[in-house]
Amino acid sequence: QLQASGGGLVQAGGSLRLSCAASGSIFSINAMGWYRQAPGNQRELVAADTSGVSTRYKDSVKGRFTISRDNVKNAMYLQMNSLKPEDTAVYYCYADLKRSRNDNGLRYWGQGTQVTVSS
Repeated sequence: QLQASGGGLVQAGGSLRLSCAASGSIFSINAMGWYRQAPGNQRELVAADTSGVSTRYKDSVKGRFTISRDNVKNAMYLQMNSLKPEDTAVYYCYADLKRSRNDNGLRYWGQGTQVTVSS
């Protein structure tokens, strides 16, 4: 399972760091990333990391958000700087992982963490 944390209330221009940790039996983790969903909006991809090889970001967060991974801890982080009110949403982490060598792999989701940016 995945456990997300780090959300909260912050003023515009402030920073937050989200964390996401995978637990249980883990053979390998491929892609990890973050989606967000604001009220009335569809869930959208914010940032993704593919096996530590490449990263991609939603255009509106480029230069402000940074995704990183700790493969020893099976964890992922999203450093969010210069936050804007439009970043307000519930943030969900995901991980494409295999529980064993013969596992086909599944996408697991965290429970979501609320980020609120006040103007």
